[in-house]
Amino acid sequence: MRLFSHYVPRNTLFVVLLEALILAVCVYGVALIWKGPGQAADTERLAVESLMLASAMLTAMVLLGVYGRASIEGWGSTLLRLLVAAAMGFGVVSLASSNFDDTLAILGAPGLAGIAAAFVLISVERLIVFRWSGANALRPRVLVLGAGSRAGRVDELVRSHSTARRMDVVGFVPANEGQPAVGEARRIEREGDERLWDLVRRLGVNEIVVGVRDRRNGGLPVGELLECRLRGVRVTTLTDFFERETGQIRVDSLNSSWLIFSEGFRRNTLRRVVKRTFDIVASSALLVVAAPVMLLTAMAIVLTMGLPVFYYQQRVGEGGRVFRICKFRSMRNDAESDGQARWATAADDRITPVGRVIRLLRIDELPQIINVLRGDMSFVGPRPERPEFVEGLAREIPYYDARHSIKPGITGWAQVRYAYGASVEDARQKLQYDLYYVKNHTLFLDIMILLDTVQVVLFGKGAR
Repeated sequence: MRLFSHYVPRNTLFVVLLEALILAVCVYGVALIWKGPGQAADTERLAVESLMLASAMLTAMVLLGVYGRASIEGWGSTLLRLLVAAAMGFGVVSLASSNFDDTLAILGAPGLAGIAAAFVLISVERLIVFRWSGANALRPRVLVLGAGSRAGRVDELVRSHSTARRMDVVGFVPANEGQPAVGEARRIEREGDERLWDLVRRLGVNEIVVGVRDRRNGGLPVGELLECRLRGVRVTTLTDFFERETGQIRVDSLNSSWLIFSEGFRRNTLRRVVKRTFDIVASSALLVVAAPVMLLTAMAIVLTMGLPVFYYQQRVGEGGRVFRICKFRSMRNDAESDGQARWATAADDRITPVGRVIRLLRIDELPQIINVLRGDMSFVGPRPERPEFVEGLAREIPYYDARHSIKPGITGWAQVRYAYGASVEDARQKLQYDLYYVKNHTLFLDIMILLDTVQVVLFGKGAR
């Protein structure tokens, strides 16, 4: 459920269901009118294929982020995703049909016209739903207990993140924390001896986020929080809140006890067998599909840069073990002639023209399939870093070595959620995504990351 919320926020679920209905009805209705009353024999098949098209498109829209983070990236990005979703929808219907030509005749131009009509209605529906003042009632109302530095991070998140569109943070209740870090306008003072439950009821709050740093010496009103919890109000720790809303485990709100007692971080033989099987199947399939691209890439490198085609580099894997990673060469041979390890930058002059293209399309990563088949890497996991970087990052970033508790991957949660890392701060941000994956990784999450990777490649994000 936590993973699902990244694709469909809680308050947006009803919008997805409504738009699925609009899409199915429009495709079916327009196609029926288009064909005319003389084609009544095809009505049942038309209804089935209209429903299949709508379901496939809505699934693609969810996975492509139309309802999640992409919903705040502007109309251009959303329109491109909708076009890809439409293509995927028609592809699914065509594969499910025994006669492609017949399906195209029934749901070709009429289906496209139905999709166009649905998009017009969906645009009107979104204007009504998201601009209607009463729509605020659909968003969870959250109260933050605390107004210090930890609670201030929630305020920063809400102001700079799509979280602001998914919930209504009604305010921050100061505790015994000293100097507040939240502005006075955002702080809520209790009236007299008002209990926390009375405040929650007065403000119509659905959830309390505990952002108090010092929970000893009366800093945390345990009795009042228990009363709210027993009355049906959700009580969430700050770490859990960030994990749910951002897909990260924030190291600035993390402590060792949370890591020890929280659910997740499970390891057993069955999980290892399932993940290894998935690695072999996914890598073998990708190798077959990508073989022509890899051959053309090798030829382009030889013709423009000469030999060698591949670039080998030491990386840190599971348990801190060092292995040699294989990639297509994208930089000049003298890129690190002084022996000094460097991160790639946005306008790195060491990258060749061919290298820039294959980095943008992530083709340079394809030879790592061999590392996966050898068992050095997994298909999905944290990005493996160089030993020179790991040594310094482990000193500067708390819990950095936790990412080495599982095998690194060709793609991963951090790779699809954050741009290319080229600094200590970037490494810190990516670690927070890696910790989320280490804690929550499942076969389902791996599949979702693969679908997100397709999205990243299609829209050219994060490459450098």
